[in-house]
Formats: sequence, C-alpha cells, structure tokens
Amino acid sequence: MDGNPQPPDYELADRVALTEPAQVRAITHPLRTTILGLLHERAATVSELAAALERPKSTVAHHVKVLAENGLVQVVRTRRVRAIDERFYGRTARMFYVGVERGPEGDEMPRDFNDFEVAARESATAFRDGELWGFIRHARLAEPQVSEFWERMAELIAEFDRLPRSGDTVYGFAVGIYPTDHPTLPDPF
Repeated sequence: MDGNPQPPDYELADRVALTEPAQVRAITHPLRTTILGLLHERAATVSELAAALERPKSTVAHHVKVLAENGLVQVVRTRRVRAIDERFYGRTARMFYVGVERGPEGDEMPRDFNDFEVAARESATAFRDGELWGFIRHARLAEPQVSEFWERMAELIAEFDRLPRSGDTVYGFAVGIYPTDHPTLPDPF
C-alpha cells in the first residue's frame, strides 16, 4: 500500500466525530448506512443511488437530505443536464465515530456504535454459505494493552477503508474489542 488515499473520487476528512444526537440517529438507519457505504466508492447523484439501491428516488432523496442536514454528506460537484444542475453527493469523512476513547499517548480513538449488529445481519448468508472468515479470541488484559491493541486495529481499519474498489463482491470487515464476564483464574500466590 502506498499510503495515498484511494477512492472515493473527491476530497474528504479521514475521521469525524459525531457530536450531536441527530447525527447519531441519522447514521443508524440501515439505508443511510448503505448510502454512506456506496459513497465510499465515488460521489453519486440521488438517481444513481436510487438505481443501485433499487429504491424510489424520492425515498433515497429523503435519506440523502437527512445525511446532508447532519453534516455526513455534502454536494461535492454539480453537472448541468438539460437546464438542471445535477448534484453529486459525497461523504464528509472516511470514518464517522461516536464517543472518544483516549489511547496511550492521549490521542482520540474512534468507537463505532452499531457495527456488530450490522455485521451480524450482513454476514448471515456468508456464514450459511461457508464464506465467512472470522474468529473470536479472549485474553485477560490491562487497560493500556487494550488501548494499544485498539490503536493497531484502527490503523488496519483505515487501510481497509483506503483499498481501491475493484472487485465484483463487496466484503464487510468487522473488528472490535469488548469486556466480557468470562471467568478468570485467581492470581498465583
């Protein structure tokens, strides 16, 4: 990987924190999440999004409007088509996150909020068809280790976000770290 951002075909921030409840509500709707995913590839018009989603243009326009009102998408260019300006929408950031975690160096670490719910729903068919790669591991860790590990995962996520969109299949990628109630052995004497 050369470190240069790949698609989408417009300028956008790497990460943006969602600080308003309306922003969080806007991004939790499944259709809006899908729209944001499509805009990771390139800017698109409402008509293009509606065709890709196989949904009415008016429905898609409503959801794009909600995303735009909350600063998640914006018009990145226009094109004149028969006396009408066609608007191309793009994301305002590669990654949106809710909440802030401080890493070991005091830097902000993103935490998404509904990714595993989405991943579980999206991966059911892949699991059934034997096309799901995944694993769960457990480790007893100190808080600084957790922050360091998550920082490394955030780098991997950023790399995945920058991959060129070139294949025929869209793959999901979910990663997380969370406390559990698994039993632990007592410390040795």
